[in-house]
Amino acid sequence: MQLTWLLRLTLVFTLLVILMGAYTRLSDAGLGCPDWPGCYGHIKVPTQDHEIAHAQNIFPDHDIHPEKAWLEMIHRYIAGGLGLLVLCILVLCLKTPAAPKKLPLIILLLILFQAALGMWTVTMKLMPIVVMSHLIGGFGLISLLLLLYLRTRPRRIFNSETYAKNLAPLALLSLFVLVGQIMLGAWTSSNYAALACTSLPICEGNWVDNLTIVKAFSPFQGEHHSFEFGVLDYRARMTIHIAHRIGAIVTASLLLVLAYRLFVGATGLRALSLLLVGLVILQVSLGISNVVMHLPLGIAVSHNGGAALLLLTLVAINYFLWRKA
Repeated sequence: MQLTWLLRLTLVFTLLVILMGAYTRLSDAGLGCPDWPGCYGHIKVPTQDHEIAHAQNIFPDHDIHPEKAWLEMIHRYIAGGLGLLVLCILVLCLKTPAAPKKLPLIILLLILFQAALGMWTVTMKLMPIVVMSHLIGGFGLISLLLLLYLRTRPRRIFNSETYAKNLAPLALLSLFVLVGQIMLGAWTSSNYAALACTSLPICEGNWVDNLTIVKAFSPFQGEHHSFEFGVLDYRARMTIHIAHRIGAIVTASLLLVLAYRLFVGATGLRALSLLLVGLVILQVSLGISNVVMHLPLGIAVSHNGGAALLLLTLVAINYFLWRKA
């Protein structure tokens, strides 16, 4: 019981970290503190005159914005708290005979790697491949935590094994496609390409002839003092944005097919199928709203949260189907 409640708390805490990370990034506060793990050489944001003077002396080429620095530090504080929760989960799992042992250890190693990615995000000045990896790591972390939570719960028994065997491959394919779409979204965000196209349904102008796929998806973008606000040209950003839009169409279609198949053939998973439909509609609506309203902060952060909830739903569906299949 203690482990169950701790896992629930940690899942909520992880979602909070993901949302806070998105809020920090979308507020252009990713470099609010140019060093790590502190901020301008302090464990908190410098606010006193002598602290600000000292910070300006250490980082003469960096403008000090306390509001952005606080966003970055709050994100770090929350992420540190999450690390402590994950450590407690590992200890409890090791002390509980029936609890998994390898999975919580993997989760702890992942969160340590996430901390390293967080450091590199700052020290490498928001290099897109590092930022994207950091974002994907957060989604991977919350997925593994849900998997651990499900494995500590009583095994769910269905009346029929036939539908599980038939739908399990489709559910797994849907999960892989969704992960690919989330990666596209992370690449779009880390390259500041969210507003490269401002018309629907795909993009304005003769976009087909302006695609630059190799340049758009190359992880190596040269040497730059900072990658903040992006370094790619418009054509490359447009290509990334279009790929994300087309990916959204493919992903939404596949997830709706899966939801329908679950609803008509898997009575034990009808609630999850309905949740999946609702989340797909919500996520598509948020994506369209980002374009039409030019990326308002609240909607953009919610779009990140919607992606996390979609991923958790797919992880749960796959768990139940494959455990039975």
